[in-house]
Amino acid sequence: MDSQKVDMFLMTNAKYFHGHHLNYIRERLMLLDDSKWMSLHGVDLKDPTMILIVSIIGGGALGIDRFLIGDTGLGVAKLLTCGGLGIWTIVDWFLIMDATKQKNMEKLQQYL
Repeated sequence: MDSQKVDMFLMTNAKYFHGHHLNYIRERLMLLDDSKWMSLHGVDLKDPTMILIVSIIGGGALGIDRFLIGDTGLGVAKLLTCGGLGIWTIVDWFLIMDATKQKNMEKLQQYL
């Protein structure tokens, strides 16, 4: 794939991934066939900052933050326990951004 396309993709989407994953993503994108380029843009990446805001505003106690990133089981558990009586909710304020970036990486690896 063209290095300009790869660099543009990384500049646009770098906030969705951990910094240490960016070199791996770049290498894999360079090896990717041009025919898969359009399907790569169809990947539904979640914004870690938006997920954190949902978690802080009140969706964390109901598990909405976990539902949004695709952790259905954890979302149901948080919903049934009211966020682990609030403790799990507070812990997730510190962990949800990393979990979102990890889920984004898992989604992207399906296309690479």
